[in-house]
Amino acid sequence: MNGNVYLAWTSHCDQGTYGGWVMAYSADTLSQTGALNLTPNGTEGSVWMSGAGMASDGAFLYLLDANGTFDTTLTAQGFPAGGDYGNAFLKLSTSPTLAVADYFATFDTVAQSSADADLGSGGALVLPDLADANGTARHLAVGAGKDSKIYVVNRDAMGKFNTSANLIWQEVDGQLSGGVFGMPAYYNKVVYFGSVGDNLKAFPMTSALLATTPTSHSAGTFPYTGATPSISANGAANAIVWAAENGAVGALHAFNASDLGQELYNSNQSGTRDTFGAGNKFITPMIAHGHVYVGTTNGVAVFGLLK
Repeated sequence: MNGNVYLAWTSHCDQGTYGGWVMAYSADTLSQTGALNLTPNGTEGSVWMSGAGMASDGAFLYLLDANGTFDTTLTAQGFPAGGDYGNAFLKLSTSPTLAVADYFATFDTVAQSSADADLGSGGALVLPDLADANGTARHLAVGAGKDSKIYVVNRDAMGKFNTSANLIWQEVDGQLSGGVFGMPAYYNKVVYFGSVGDNLKAFPMTSALLATTPTSHSAGTFPYTGATPSISANGAANAIVWAAENGAVGALHAFNASDLGQELYNSNQSGTRDTFGAGNKFITPMIAHGHVYVGTTNGVAVFGLLK
C-alpha cells in the first residue's frame, strides 16, 4: 500500500516472551520505513490470524490482535494509557508513522486473554461501502475469533473499550458453533464463515447489517481448523465458494454461492482420481486463471477443468 510492504509478526504458539509487531518496508529499496509494537509496555499480543493477511481500505490497515496485555486504564481519548492493545480489533494509520488510529476491544478482553480465547485467531475483512436504512454509506469491517461471536465494526468509529458493553456497529452471537481460525469471504452482499466443527454458512447483508441467522449452509461440517472460503465468479454470475477440508484425508469442496446446501464438487467424490492426501490447517484455496490451488502437507494440489 502506497509504496510500502507491511508485515505482521507472531510467536510460535505462546512460547517464550514476545510482543506483537507490525513493520513497514519500502517496496523499492526494502529499507525499513516504520515499526510498531502493539504491546510496548506489556507482553504477547502477536498477529497471527491463522495465516490471514492484514486488510486495508487503501488508507488504513486492519487486523485482529491476539491474546496479550490490554490496558483498561484509558486516556481522555479512550486509548489504552500504556499503549498495549492485546486482543483487540485494530485500525492502523501508516502516515506519518505506523500508529493505532482506532480500535475495538470486547468488554471482557482481559478475561479472554487469560483464557487464551483470543480474537486474534481470526482475520479481519474490510467490506465495500454499504448503504444503511437511511441511504447513508457505511464503512464496515468484520471479524471473529475463538469466542465464536461475529463482530461488525464501523471503520469510522470502531467502538474502543467499555467495561460493560461492546459499543460496536453490530454483534451476532450464537450462530457459529466453533471458533474461527481463518477469515470470512465476501461476495455480492453475502459474508461466508467456516468455523471449527461447523457448516460453512452464508450471512447476507441488508441495509449495512449482517443477517442474524445464516440463509444457507453446507450439509457437511469442517473439522479443526474450520475453513477459510474463497470465491470465484464470472462477474455477477456462476459464483462458487471453495473451501479446503483438514483431516487425515483432505478435500477441496465447491459450493453454489447462492445456496451452500448445493455442493457442486469435492475432490474425494471420484475415488482417488482427485485426492491429494492429508489436509492441512490454515489453508486458503487460491484461484487464478481457471485453476484452484490448495496447499497440502508436502506440496500444492492444482485443480482445473477435466480434459
